[in-house]
Amino acid sequence: MTARRQENKGRPIFVSAALLAAVLLHGAWVAAYAAGSERVVSNRLTGLAVEGIDPIAYFADGAPIAGRAEIEATALGVIWRFRSEQNRAVFLAHPDIYAPQFGGYDPVDAARGVIGAGQPRIWLVAGQRLFLFSREDNRDAFVANVNDVLAEARRRWPALKATLADY
Repeated sequence: MTARRQENKGRPIFVSAALLAAVLLHGAWVAAYAAGSERVVSNRLTGLAVEGIDPIAYFADGAPIAGRAEIEATALGVIWRFRSEQNRAVFLAHPDIYAPQFGGYDPVDAARGVIGAGQPRIWLVAGQRLFLFSREDNRDAFVANVNDVLAEARRRWPALKATLADY
């Protein structure tokens, strides 16, 4: 829990009718968006995507670097951590670019027609997109044949995604 959430814990919240209506309308839009977005691999206990690693670090630093608990945001149905406020702002402006493709599931497994959660420490940035892999062998197979693997993974992904449980 971030310090900000801890500070607000236990304080009453007063909501006007107009604000409540705006929140409800926004909630309906978010639900519609979420229904069409990718499900993202996350830790079931913490709710963290990519095990708390700052997704911008893969691009900016070329390495998986842990985000800070006090700098986090919720996007795509999971909690993301960041090393800086700037990284958080960049990610929130373009989660489709910086979030792992296929929701963090292994694209090589997807191309084979199976679901496999990618590991944050087995990764690759290709075509300015982040991919996570379940095994190093899969990353090697991806590098050897990027276009064919991606084409087959994208073809199979909608059916595979439909098998994922809603939590």
